[in-house]
Amino acid sequence: MSVAPVPLAAVDGIELDLFLEALHRRWHYDFRSYSRASLVRRTELARQRLGCATLSDLQGRLLRDSTILPEVIDAMTVQVSELFRDPGYYLALRREVIPHLRTYPSLKVWVAGCADGEELYSLAILFREEGLFDRTIFYATEINRRALARAEAGVFPIDRLPSFSQNYQRAGGTGTLADHYTAAYGRVAFDRGLRARTVFTEHNLATDQVFSEVHLVSCRNVLIYFDSPLQDRAFGLFAEALARGGFLGLGSHETLRFSSHAASFAAFDEPGRIWRRVASHENANV
Repeated sequence: MSVAPVPLAAVDGIELDLFLEALHRRWHYDFRSYSRASLVRRTELARQRLGCATLSDLQGRLLRDSTILPEVIDAMTVQVSELFRDPGYYLALRREVIPHLRTYPSLKVWVAGCADGEELYSLAILFREEGLFDRTIFYATEINRRALARAEAGVFPIDRLPSFSQNYQRAGGTGTLADHYTAAYGRVAFDRGLRARTVFTEHNLATDQVFSEVHLVSCRNVLIYFDSPLQDRAFGLFAEALARGGFLGLGSHETLRFSSHAASFAAFDEPGRIWRRVASHENANV
């Protein structure tokens, strides 16, 4: 009796599952709960960059050659952002959230999934202009070590400056963006003082735990790459990390409305995608 061949799409799915399992078991990077469509694109990019014929070939190299791990992680993570991306979010922070944060003698801000640092520098500039920088500690976390190093360097191509400056003005900037950087040789370097109060560290929302109580979590355009259970885990971490009355900022296409942790938050500025931490037993709609 003949046996029907396994469809090629199913074979590709098996290869992807095995690759993700190998990455997790060998190097402790867990992407297994990321969006499937995103994983297909990102693993294909990794395969192409490393010149492997198949994902199975890439898996074999990954198991035995630690030198390719940074390249794989770089391909598997998304570092697409810009300074003051979605200016309305930062304008809402400036106008609505900052007045509440002023009431604290000291502040902690968690930038989760900081990528190359654009979001961190946006917040640091905003806090500096609003007089809160010197009493704030920023935690910039990222799974990708290369991206974390780029964030700490704070250097960007100069051709990105026009969009950075336009976003800054639309976000309510009180001066000029040039107050915060120097430009030379086709690059802009942000003022070292902007990262003087920042802790840059690896953190994986899929596997790691809360490390500090904070007053603001800004995690924007990260959760769209997670499946629903992993999104829910991340929301649980944010709820645990935030002080009561603290704030959570998400990306323009992200919401916690259907999360099992929704009752821990109240909508604060929905157009700006900002929620506020409440006690879990309270009615989040009050």
